[in-house]
Amino acid sequence: MASPLEKALQDPGSMKARILTSARRLFGDNGFSDTTTRMIAGDVGIDVSTLHYHWGEKQDLYEGVIGAVHEEIMERFQEVERRCRKADLGRRLEIAIDVMCDYLFANPEVANLILFGYFRKADHTAVLDVNITTYIANIAVAMGLAADQEAVSVQTKARILAVWHSVLNFISGQAFFRPMLDVAPETYAAVVKETLKFILVPAFTIDTAEALKTGSNNH
Repeated sequence: MASPLEKALQDPGSMKARILTSARRLFGDNGFSDTTTRMIAGDVGIDVSTLHYHWGEKQDLYEGVIGAVHEEIMERFQEVERRCRKADLGRRLEIAIDVMCDYLFANPEVANLILFGYFRKADHTAVLDVNITTYIANIAVAMGLAADQEAVSVQTKARILAVWHSVLNFISGQAFFRPMLDVAPETYAAVVKETLKFILVPAFTIDTAEALKTGSNNH
């Protein structure tokens, strides 16, 4: 039998999908504890009983949101891997930054959900940091920094975390950072990508072979 998440993804116009979309935005805005099923139901325009009928308890709905986000992130990593083939490391990093920034700017609640998962994981049991190790390994393989997901060095993991957190903080902190730059949203997104490339590509590519060798010895 298909899960509520599978049904929602299969039919974007369904009530399950509408509830999922609202929950995703509200959980991203407020976190798990500060979002209630009554808030979500009100946003959709339904009774709380209807929400529970389609999704069960709030925890079940939150896990559905996390599951949907996880699938989307994995699809982005696959896109990075496809586009990175035969490119050098600097170009692979540029592609990864472009793909992930485009996705996160289009879905700003995702960065918030991930950061809530890091810093407020006591709020709930379905935390995104369960998947972070998988995300790191997939980025490493997609960028050609590891042969497979089981052979990612400590140094590589740390460098990927630096990229990952830089992207997340720029997106999640847009309301705070963009007024400092005094630019439109489109310009902010372009500046963020250019800045990340300016800082991270040289840092990643200078003496990479030696750094990865050292990290591998510490794995």
